[in-house]
Amino acid sequence: MTVMTEERREQADAEARSQLQVLAGEIRRRRKERDFSLEALSALSGVSRSMISKVERGEAVPSTAVLSRLAEALDVTFSRLMSPATDREVLLIPAARQPVLRDEETGFLRRCLSPVLPGRGIDLVLNTLPPGATAGEFVAHRRGVSEYIFVLKGRLRAVIGERSLVVEEGDSLYFEADAGHAFTNLGAEACQYFLVIDATRLR
Repeated sequence: MTVMTEERREQADAEARSQLQVLAGEIRRRRKERDFSLEALSALSGVSRSMISKVERGEAVPSTAVLSRLAEALDVTFSRLMSPATDREVLLIPAARQPVLRDEETGFLRRCLSPVLPGRGIDLVLNTLPPGATAGEFVAHRRGVSEYIFVLKGRLRAVIGERSLVVEEGDSLYFEADAGHAFTNLGAEACQYFLVIDATRLR
């Protein structure tokens, strides 16, 4: 039993390292595609040059807030940074191959459920927030980006701009995401919620 547990832990660590390398490669590739220096991307995103450099070398796991800022500055969705694009229109994504990012500081877990296809502007993400944890402050998206939330389990506080709302289990929430936004788990157990980011109006 102990051996199996260690094997699973080693497998999970290997998958996390592999995912970090994919993320590092995508950020570096997209930065160079846009002809951004590290300094230019830093100025545009508000993320320090040293942090971007560490992320691109696979030496640091970016927090959710940092990754959000980089995605916005590079004009891509969160999922596009988590996995390379594919041209296939029918795509089964086994659970083991769904990109997962864990924020080491808060325990916030993001599992990307949507495929990365050219010409699409939809991200579907399953988020899990530990008790009392916050997802951090997300930078405002460009005007035209919308977000939808459905709470599967728990209670979530959503702060959008100056507004604060409590989203209960089974509730759904829609908002225009061109204002800063943040989410906090108000319950004593993990809060699970689906998040859909819709940027199709920008295309």
